[in-house]
Amino acid sequence: MTMTIPSDVPQVPLSKGGGSSRRMARQLALQLLFQKEFQAKHVEWQEMFWQEHPTTSITVRTFATSILEGVSDHQSDIDQLIQRYAVDWSIARMPVVDRNILRCAIYELLWEPEIPAAVTINEAIELAKRFADDEAQRFVNGILDHILRDEGRLSDKRQQPNMALIQSKKSQSKPTS
Repeated sequence: MTMTIPSDVPQVPLSKGGGSSRRMARQLALQLLFQKEFQAKHVEWQEMFWQEHPTTSITVRTFATSILEGVSDHQSDIDQLIQRYAVDWSIARMPVVDRNILRCAIYELLWEPEIPAAVTINEAIELAKRFADDEAQRFVNGILDHILRDEGRLSDKRQQPNMALIQSKKSQSKPTS
């Protein structure tokens, strides 16, 4: 039996735009990491997970799997960052969902250079809204903001403009005819 993150929220529908495909992939990656915590000793857990999601597109599955593998490959480094910035919290004391949202986001921040930091942080907050309690949103946002601000390896991501914000400001400042 496969265990998933409890949620009464329906899965995000996929659109042609790709944005919600990545959102779905992040959601599935979080569910995979959640299951890994409890079922890693069962060799077939990941295969069973994908059997329960037979309609998942190859694009979504590939991105979700890359997050799962990236977090697994870099978990020690990721967990050290979480521990450094989660004042008065140990990794073991954190809710499973919260720590895995952080792991996914930190992986993206550090090892997915084409994904803007603002997108990663916003998506992490959306996962917290969907799967965690009310405090998790602030907790996740606070830790990720501190890591983005202070982690030396993220200097390039700190320099990336938030294109949505820039475009929004441009459209607001255009004079109307």
